[in-house]
Amino acid sequence: MRYFLFVAGLILALAGMPLAQEQATTPDSSAATTSPPDSSIVAQEETGPVAIPEMSEKARRYYESGNVLWFVNLVWGMLIPALFLFTGFSAKIRNWAQQLGRRWFFVIGLYFIIFSVINFIIDLPLSYYQGFVRQHAYDLSNQTFGKWFGDSLKALMVGIGGGVLFLWVPYLLLKKSPRRWWLYTGMLMAPFLFFVMLISPVWIDPLFNKFGPMNDKALEAKILALAEQAGIAGSRVYEVNKSVDTKAVNAYVTGFLNTKRIVLWDTIIAKLKEKELLFVMGHEMGHYVLGHVIKGILFFSLLILITLYAAYRTAGGLINKYKDRFGFDELSDIASLPLILLLVSIFTLVITPIALTFTRYQEHEADRFGLEITQSNHAAAKAFVKLQQENLGNPRPGLLYKLWRASHPTLGDRIDFCNAYRPWENGEALKYGELFKK
Repeated sequence: MRYFLFVAGLILALAGMPLAQEQATTPDSSAATTSPPDSSIVAQEETGPVAIPEMSEKARRYYESGNVLWFVNLVWGMLIPALFLFTGFSAKIRNWAQQLGRRWFFVIGLYFIIFSVINFIIDLPLSYYQGFVRQHAYDLSNQTFGKWFGDSLKALMVGIGGGVLFLWVPYLLLKKSPRRWWLYTGMLMAPFLFFVMLISPVWIDPLFNKFGPMNDKALEAKILALAEQAGIAGSRVYEVNKSVDTKAVNAYVTGFLNTKRIVLWDTIIAKLKEKELLFVMGHEMGHYVLGHVIKGILFFSLLILITLYAAYRTAGGLINKYKDRFGFDELSDIASLPLILLLVSIFTLVITPIALTFTRYQEHEADRFGLEITQSNHAAAKAFVKLQQENLGNPRPGLLYKLWRASHPTLGDRIDFCNAYRPWENGEALKYGELFKK
């Protein structure tokens, strides 16, 4: 499940296990017969507890380098807007925009276009290393350079289009209500996020990958039957061609109202068994049935409002102290955009543990929902093992990772939960049983 601004992707953990490299020995041709496997052993293998794999050395390197990159991105994301501010370069961009656009609305749009393009160029080497070189180095990517660069340009265009269309709103509020702009902007975040969730599956996501119906119709029928059991009317399942980009696996719920859908990467369909996929689908259906999309948008809108208020309380003092260096003396000046971005980045870092605690709770409850509707504990645990292996995931990351990076419970905790949570075996009531249709 993907949250706008704070959460991206089903699995944020960064490590995994290599394929076994030892070859099986050739059977001795002199052996007369082989005893059939004990049926009780087979049953235990299919239903018993699943061990949590150890991290490979490759996975450990990926995890540790990912933490370093997270810190680099954090510092980089604050350093660049600070340089725009303290060098007066943001004010120069505003002057260029005023010369070209003249009218206030066009000045806002032109400033954002110039600012975004310059940022894209500055970020390009780091983005290239993270998104292309590193992924290929760890054998996680199938992407060509042309596809990566094309997607990067598309993302830039989408960002510019959104900024040009909507950035004038908070700056109009800054101009009209200098003391309450943060409140009105925060209140508008919920409908804005709902709008983004509404259009993303139809207009934005298909720009980057091909979405279509599932190729395996028998599996699709079982998923739709599970959706009916979950009480989801008119459910739509899409298969996305992500194998052109990555070898990692993922699935997520997206959209709102008529655009809501469950999306499966073709890589996860290829690498998970049927029961494992059905649990993944049960998890995603849990997000639907439990209203996680709506709750998430409202929760993050509140956090954004708090962040904007903190920025409002801080920005005035900084402008008064450094207005000569900044080149502006009011927050309503479009040249203040790097200042707002810098302050929002700082305060977002402070509240991120709260945000991620919320998303981890939602993901845990979606796991519970998936277990209750499928009652396939072994398959669920095996699905998480494969997520760890295919995505190079760390089953037991450190505390700082969990606080500031983990939008989901750790893979180790999820496997443990799948092994232990079996209320139906003891005749106990299911937490979400009343939501299921018989």
